[in-house]
Amino acid sequence: MNEKFNGVFPAFYACYDEQGNVDEKKCEVLCEYFIKKGVKGLYVGGSSGECIYQTVADRKKTLEAVMRVAKGKLTIIAHVACNNTEESQELARHAESLGVDAIASIPPIYFHLPEYAIAKYWNDISSAAPNTPFIIYNIPQLAGVALTNNLFKEMLKNKNVIGVKNSSMPTQDIETFKMLGGNDFLVFNGPDEQLVSGLAMGADGCIGGTYGAMIDLYLKIFNLCKENKYDEALPIQYACTNIIFKMCSAKGNMYAVIKEILRRREGVDCGGVRKPLYSLVSEDESIVSECVTMIDDAMKKYC
Repeated sequence: MNEKFNGVFPAFYACYDEQGNVDEKKCEVLCEYFIKKGVKGLYVGGSSGECIYQTVADRKKTLEAVMRVAKGKLTIIAHVACNNTEESQELARHAESLGVDAIASIPPIYFHLPEYAIAKYWNDISSAAPNTPFIIYNIPQLAGVALTNNLFKEMLKNKNVIGVKNSSMPTQDIETFKMLGGNDFLVFNGPDEQLVSGLAMGADGCIGGTYGAMIDLYLKIFNLCKENKYDEALPIQYACTNIIFKMCSAKGNMYAVIKEILRRREGVDCGGVRKPLYSLVSEDESIVSECVTMIDDAMKKYC
């Protein structure tokens, strides 16, 4: 099981046409791009996929397009969480029908529910896809609730729960989930800025929202760390982190910056971002250009 998930998983970007509708052809092209780059798999329908601003139909279209291209070639994790259980279960059933390798979910957002209610939400989603492994998505800084040790232990009673996508900032959380979950339990590093430290703490794989903009650099980091060459991986990590800081300095949303970088560097057009995410403005041009240069320079130096 671990080998299937041991590697680099770019978080898949939402792809839109000029009218702002999900563009299945663009999804297929983006998927083909990642296959050519040699990634292990894709995380579809998560934060980078703008799931919070998409309809159930949008998310189904995206996953269907990905599976047409990637099935049998990449490990696909489908994020299925919605703001209510019923639609989350609908997406879980749909994902299982397409043959994804795992489904994943953040906790319910907005209302800070008690842990027994969060466990019920996750278990209800898992029950809608009984033949598909389930991965918990821990992102307390956005979800508003954290995966505590007690909640984690409760979820381990569900035999379909095989891992955690850990996007909390403390790398100690990775260590904790590995210790409590056991040797076969999967933990994915989430924060792109700490990939080296996450892998050092025992993460099996990694899922990241900025990977698509500079995937070769992240693949290099992962491979070096797996060879215990952390001293060689660390300068690349610093380079990637500086690029992320530059991306986040734009007025437009970071994903709008990433999509423009992809278009310029790789010829992959994902369209824009969906409102209320903010689109690029004219003063962002210099920031995007600087990001492209920084990536090109890092590629020449490290790859």
